[in-house]
Amino acid sequence: MVRIKERYLLVNILYPTELGARPNLPDVVVLNQPTSDELTPAALLRAIRAEVAALFGDYGSGALEGGGLSVKYLSQATSTFILRIARASYRFVWTALSFMGSVPVKNGRPCVFRVVHVSGTIRKAEEEAIRRARKLIFEAKGGQAATVSNPLGNIFSASNRPRQKGSPQDVDSDSDVEMGAISDG
Repeated sequence: MVRIKERYLLVNILYPTELGARPNLPDVVVLNQPTSDELTPAALLRAIRAEVAALFGDYGSGALEGGGLSVKYLSQATSTFILRIARASYRFVWTALSFMGSVPVKNGRPCVFRVVHVSGTIRKAEEEAIRRARKLIFEAKGGQAATVSNPLGNIFSASNRPRQKGSPQDVDSDSDVEMGAISDG
């Protein structure tokens, strides 16, 4: 029996254009606003497929059709959703989400789709969604700094990622000069 390899993408919808518009609210709350109730799984899938087709053409569209793209979870209150996609084509979806600039509804607000976790099982994706929701509530209540000095810097920073020791190496290089220098003959 063959196991079908899938990936689950946990995605947050962020609204960075409205930062500073409400000085009485913490930036973390403004950035993570609820999404419109008009957003449905079908509208989301339609927008993702259209963006993949625009970016990758027929090749990308064909990769998605065979992969069974589906929305497993959508919460407008937390602006979070989980997508299921074949392992071979999850990078197409991730790229399309990165290029989408607004909520896929009529007169959708400008937003940023942020893939926060990639998992092989839906269980781990759900656990990460719960962990992030708890962390967001803690930050909104003032557990950490209520106003974020650089909210987009926190999104793109690498401080939470493990660092590799040493310098990067080119593992795909198969130059004859390098191979000749190593050989005995």
